[in-house]
Amino acid sequence: MVDSRKWDWEPGEKKIPLDSWKENYQWVEEPYVSPDGERVANIVNLDEGEFNVCVNGQPWGETVFDKIWHLRFSPDGRLAAIVSEMGEWTMAVDGTAWENKFGYIWEPRFSADGAHIAAAVQQDMQYAMVLDGTPWEQMYANMTYFALSPDGKHTAGAVQVEDVDSGEIHKFQEGSFSAALDGQAWDARFVNVWNLAISQDGLHLAAEVRLNLQEYTIAVDGIPWETCYSTVWEPVFNPVSGAVVAPVREKGLWTLAENGKPLWDRSFVQAWHQQFSPDASRLAAVVAPSYGRWTVAVDGEPWPATFTKLVTDVVFSPDNRRIAALAKDDETFRVVVDGIPWKDTWDMAWKPVFSPDGQMVAAKVEKDGKYTYTVNGSVWSTACDGAWEPVFSPDGTHLMLRTIEGSDYVRRIVPATDITG
Repeated sequence: MVDSRKWDWEPGEKKIPLDSWKENYQWVEEPYVSPDGERVANIVNLDEGEFNVCVNGQPWGETVFDKIWHLRFSPDGRLAAIVSEMGEWTMAVDGTAWENKFGYIWEPRFSADGAHIAAAVQQDMQYAMVLDGTPWEQMYANMTYFALSPDGKHTAGAVQVEDVDSGEIHKFQEGSFSAALDGQAWDARFVNVWNLAISQDGLHLAAEVRLNLQEYTIAVDGIPWETCYSTVWEPVFNPVSGAVVAPVREKGLWTLAENGKPLWDRSFVQAWHQQFSPDASRLAAVVAPSYGRWTVAVDGEPWPATFTKLVTDVVFSPDNRRIAALAKDDETFRVVVDGIPWKDTWDMAWKPVFSPDGQMVAAKVEKDGKYTYTVNGSVWSTACDGAWEPVFSPDGTHLMLRTIEGSDYVRRIVPATDITG
C-alpha cells in the first residue's frame, strides 16, 4: 500500500486556479486529482488531432498525441493515460509512452501500491494482457474478462482457445474457452469462462465456468469443483488460507460455497460481491433475504435493516471489526455502518472510507448537484461544485478534502472533529 505519511498533513488549504490555463487550449476535459491532493490533471486539446495533458497548468511533456483518454492517477501518484500515436494505441505514464504499441488497449488496472499497470490489448485481431508495457507472448482469438493479482505482478484473462464458426453449435457446446494466467492457458476447455481471481501469491487462478448448457461451477487452475450448480458468481481467494469462495445457486436460492462445499448454513434470494476482512477472519456479502430487499450478511447473518434498490461498496475497517456500505432505498442513497443507516439521504454517495483505527467513517455525497462530505453521520458545512473521496491522515485525526469550488481546485487538511463536532 501507499505510505501516506510522506504527504503534507499540515492543517490549511491550497488553491489551484483552473480557468487560467484554459486560454491556452481549444478545450479542457474534466479534472483528475492525485492521491496526495497536490496535482490536478486534465486532458487538453491543442488543435485537430493534437492532445496533451496539463498538470497544474503545465504541459505533461513535449510529446503530442493523436488522442488521449482514460486519464488517471495511480495509487503511488504516477499519471497514466491511454494514448494514440500514428494510429497505434498504448499507455503513457508521466508523459512517456510504452515502447510497445497495439491496435487497441483498454481496461487499465493498477496494483494497490501503484507500482504495476496492466491492461487488455488487441493486435492484428489477436488479444492478450499487457503488464508494465510487456504483452503476453501468447495471444488469443478472443479475450473477455480480466484480472490483476493482488501484488500486481500477474495477469489473467478469459480466452478463446478453439476457433468456432458462428454456425458450429456443436463446437461451442464442446467448449472453446479457457482461462490464461500470465498468457498460459489451462488445458481444460469450457463452454464459457467469466470472472476470474488470482491468488495472493499469484500462483493460482480461479474462474466462473460453464460446463454445458445447464451446469456451472468454479474452476481452479483448470480443475472444476466436483459440485455443479445452476449458476455461480465471481470467485475470490481467501487471502490467508488460499481457499476459493464463490456465490452459488442451488434449488432456486443462493449461498456461499468454499472449494465446492457449503460455507454458510443459510440461503438467500441473491448473494454476491463477497469479500474477506483484512485478516480473513470474517466474510461479508451483499444478499437479498427476500425478493426486492437488500442488505449485507456477515458470516451468514444478515443485517436487520434492508433496502429496496441495492446495497454496494461494502468495506471492512482496517481492524476487521466494522463494516460500512452504501444502500439505495427508493431513489436516495444512505451510508450504512454496522447495519445502522445514517439519517441523511443523498442523491448519490460514494464508497465509505474508514479511519486507520476504525473509529470514524467518511464518505463523499451529493445532493441537488452539490457535493460535500459526511463523517460519522455529521455533514460538512461546505457545498462544492465537485469533490473527490476523503482521505484520513495516518493517525486518523485529520481529513484531506479535495474539492472544486467555482473556478478553483481546493486541497484542505481539516481536523476530523471540525465535521463530527
